[in-house]
Amino acid sequence: MKTMQLCLHIIFALALVLTLSTHVHAQSTFPPYGAPISLDNARKLITAAKAEAGKNKWNLAIVVVDVSGAIVAMERMDDTLLASAQIAVDKARSANSFKRSTKVLQDAVTSGFTPILGLTGATPVEGGLPILINGKIIGAIGVSGANANEDGQVAMASLAALK
Repeated sequence: MKTMQLCLHIIFALALVLTLSTHVHAQSTFPPYGAPISLDNARKLITAAKAEAGKNKWNLAIVVVDVSGAIVAMERMDDTLLASAQIAVDKARSANSFKRSTKVLQDAVTSGFTPILGLTGATPVEGGLPILINGKIIGAIGVSGANANEDGQVAMASLAALK
């Protein structure tokens, strides 16, 4: 009986991995990780994100993590929901770990692929983006405090600071 349960768990795990790989992967390969983002570049991203947030009168928490998921720079604007700081960290780490925008994960859940909700470290809410330089992921940015699409807008706008 226990062997049968173990087999079923293994089959379920394999099915989950196969489904995730075909449902979520927009491409078959992902960029490799590169050297970690510098503090100077992290600060540029946060400055650009704050400018976009200020232009729209959004109070946000903005976090940049390196390739290991460690926080390099973080700022919580005045009057930002306290929970937004941790949510921004979660979005950044999720984008870094899964090598994709957290919007991709959100869209998968919205379309009915709910097993993502059970993946450790997956934050399927728009606002987290990997940061690429020369085709390599050097970290990720996470933004939280406005509506998810607005968080995503700010994260995307910040990436222009490194071009």
